Amino acid sequence: MLSAIGNKTENLSRMEPLVRKAAQGGAQAICFPELNISGYSLKKNAAEIAETIPGLSSEAVRQMAQKNEVLILAGLPEKKDGKTFISHFAASPGGILGVYRKIHLSTVEEGTFEAGEECPIFRYGGTNFGIELCFDGHFPELSTILALKGAEVIFIPHASPRESAEEKRERWLRYLSARAYDNSVFVVACNPAGKTENGLAFPEAAVVLDPKGEVIASNPGEGEEVVWADLRKDSLLKVRENLHGFFLNRRRPEIYREQLKNWEKGK
Repeated sequence: MLSAIGNKTENLSRMEPLVRKAAQGGAQAICFPELNISGYSLKKNAAEIAETIPGLSSEAVRQMAQKNEVLILAGLPEKKDGKTFISHFAASPGGILGVYRKIHLSTVEEGTFEAGEECPIFRYGGTNFGIELCFDGHFPELSTILALKGAEVIFIPHASPRESAEEKRERWLRYLSARAYDNSVFVVACNPAGKTENGLAFPEAAVVLDPKGEVIASNPGEGEEVVWADLRKDSLLKVRENLHGFFLNRRRPEIYREQLKNWEKGK
């Protein structure tokens, strides 16, 4: 999806036909890119268009979710406790399940936004899932924490400019495949589509990875579109029930803690 900068009303209107198309095709969950409701901008006026959650925009998305009987993941700058966060929320037909606030800010985002500090797990339709945002995907610990807390799917909406769609997907696969493989989870990543009025060009990349880190869906990079993937429970269980293919239960956290203490002493 291509979002207009600062025009939340227009962007919510652009979401509706995409949600409707996905729902009519049988989708149960729909993930939009990072800051898709507001458009991705690093201007200092981010606080001016920020909203609380719940708020007007999240309520509009909740109504879309209720009308179409789907889960919708969408993002906007969130105003909370006098701070502005890059947030992504989960709206189900029954209400807002919760909010994820971006933990790892890029250097260009620091000073405009505050970093979040929580790693929530959401549950919908019998599935546990977590959310990361763009730059978060470069930090393996976050995906592992989400998996240890029960995530079966990790959604990673992006707002990553530059490169062609093919180059973007190839770069994602260098590290997102590892997040899926090491933690035995599905990983879903998507990016905005096209050039915004502030000059940023976003390649239309989307990729879905199975718990083996293999691609099960991607897009050809041709503008706005719905990318479909079937995340099957039996595929997840097949990996997690394999004694040689599931790694999380073989971790040695007592060793890691000791090494971390030694590292901190030597700082």
